[in-house]
Amino acid sequence: MLSMEQVAGQWKAKKLLQHALRSGKVSHAYLFHGPAGTGRKQMALAFAKALFCTSGGDDACGHCLECRKFEHGNQPDLIQLAPSGQSIKIEQIRELQQEFVYRGNNGGRKVYIIERAETMTVQAANSLLKFLEEPAAEVTAILITDNGQAVLPTIRSRTQPVPFLPVSPDSLLEALLAEEAPPLLARTAVQLSSGLDGAREILQQNQFAEIRNVMIQLGKESITRFTAAMITAQQKLFKNGLGDNPQLLLSLLVLWFKDMIQYQAGRQDRMVYIDQLDWISKHAFDRSYAGWVTCIEYTFEAGKRIRANVPAQLAFEQLLVNLQEG
Repeated sequence: MLSMEQVAGQWKAKKLLQHALRSGKVSHAYLFHGPAGTGRKQMALAFAKALFCTSGGDDACGHCLECRKFEHGNQPDLIQLAPSGQSIKIEQIRELQQEFVYRGNNGGRKVYIIERAETMTVQAANSLLKFLEEPAAEVTAILITDNGQAVLPTIRSRTQPVPFLPVSPDSLLEALLAEEAPPLLARTAVQLSSGLDGAREILQQNQFAEIRNVMIQLGKESITRFTAAMITAQQKLFKNGLGDNPQLLLSLLVLWFKDMIQYQAGRQDRMVYIDQLDWISKHAFDRSYAGWVTCIEYTFEAGKRIRANVPAQLAFEQLLVNLQEG
């Protein structure tokens, strides 16, 4: 279990939380908001560990009894809550409240972490609101969300916002290379994530290297060999399981078209598929800058159709038709 100082990046969040610990002015509730993969959950656990720590500093010492209990997963006064299905339901919030009432007689610090707080039903949010309006001493809530604006205003107004900002791809790439991640895969992963945690998760996905290779093939065929592209999509993506995350596939395709623009602009050092430089150099000017932008727009539209419940394979086939027609 990392300390707050060891969580990569997010100096603003660290500064805010460490000041609260130093000053003894810990809020009864925090809202950790920002893109997934930026270390929100990791920081929430590190902050909770620091809250339980008995050293009295602005971070967990890692040595005291409470820190050791936390590291071994033996901290009964930490409760973590995540959506049941698609949402956090009122029954979950009621169970949380009952748990704290039951443990209230023990005194001492208590922390609860709610992931994807924006998924709370209205009933659950209203139930939590009552909990936040009458905070018990030594109880701290940490709500985690991708989008702070998606959380009810009444909840937001009773929490201390803690922003988590996207980390630059260059910084992420440097960190991943220091961890000896495969350079070409790392160069791709940092463009698909807002933080180090997210980039690591992408690299750890089964078949990520294969998915990248297939999308390179599809990117080439989509503008030169329409029939081959349709076969690649059918046989290599949707018949063998590589198409299980269609939004990832589309993001990789967008990066392919962006590389065409980067080459046209003379920014080869900013290209993602740098291993394909020879092929790209021969085809980057097959279409104009505006033409590649149109390809990117078509790809985004395919993502919207999939989110609207259009079958992924159908959306991809329509995308390939659009790309061929230009």
